[in-house]
Amino acid sequence: MPVLPPEEWLGRARAHRQRIAARTEPIVALHHQGRRHPVYDFLFTYYTHSAGALRRWQPGAGVVLADDAAGSAAAAEAEEFGQAPRSEWTHWRRLAPGEVAGAPEGGWSVDVAAFLRDRAAGVAFIRDLLTRTAGREARLGCFGLHEWAMAYRSEVHGVRHSSVPLRLGAEGTNAVVEGARIRCTHFDAFRFFAPEARGLNEERPTRESMRAMEQPGCLHGNMDLYKWAYKLVPAVSSDLLADCFELAWDVREMDMQASPYDLADWGFEPIRIETPEGRAEYVRRQRGFAERGQALRARLIESIDGWGAPEG
Repeated sequence: MPVLPPEEWLGRARAHRQRIAARTEPIVALHHQGRRHPVYDFLFTYYTHSAGALRRWQPGAGVVLADDAAGSAAAAEAEEFGQAPRSEWTHWRRLAPGEVAGAPEGGWSVDVAAFLRDRAAGVAFIRDLLTRTAGREARLGCFGLHEWAMAYRSEVHGVRHSSVPLRLGAEGTNAVVEGARIRCTHFDAFRFFAPEARGLNEERPTRESMRAMEQPGCLHGNMDLYKWAYKLVPAVSSDLLADCFELAWDVREMDMQASPYDLADWGFEPIRIETPEGRAEYVRRQRGFAERGQALRARLIESIDGWGAPEG
């Protein structure tokens, strides 16, 4: 196993925290003002991994963090970052002096065997879902109509993002939905459709059909790579987790730009999917996200296979 000396792994932990803080600190500052962000808060409400947990650095399975016999490096990490010591982290274990070459005073590593015992079913499900999705062709051209379907008949049901107005108003939003071809394959988007919009969707995704329907062009499916990555912590590395988080961040921006909401006051120009130009822009950017998502799927699958995890 590769062994990282204290100065190296503490440096990596600092760099990771700075990477995450660049995105999360402005959101935290907004919350301190009693305000919520209509775009980015989704990444910390719908997804259950907190900003604090995201900042915590994990090298991933198969890496040793060297320490001295007294554990002073791990203690310094806990004090500097204001977090619990690694001895209290789930699925970590202390290595005895001399147990691993290159760490004469011992160190720390992820307890992969314990992780897989506790998470076997979840890991197998994630691997199967990722593998099936990666093997399908990306379906483009949904134009983000799931958000419009959620806001359909807002004059009856209200809107989910009540802090921002509808760009075309209720009547204009309804007209876009009624004149569109809706082909949403993602259950966790479909389940939030307005009741009258569900029958307009050509697909009937369910929780049970997720593995059969998920495809790499889906914006929400690509955002969910972040969810699958944090469910694999600490065995998955924070580098890969952060890459998935940044993809989710970027996808969320576009998802809301293409939505029916007017976010100009928050600095977001709309992608006007009700126009040919807007639809072309949507497909162009959707294709780029599909490519990024496929690369991250491959890395997640490779990580899981490296642990000797059971297949679903």
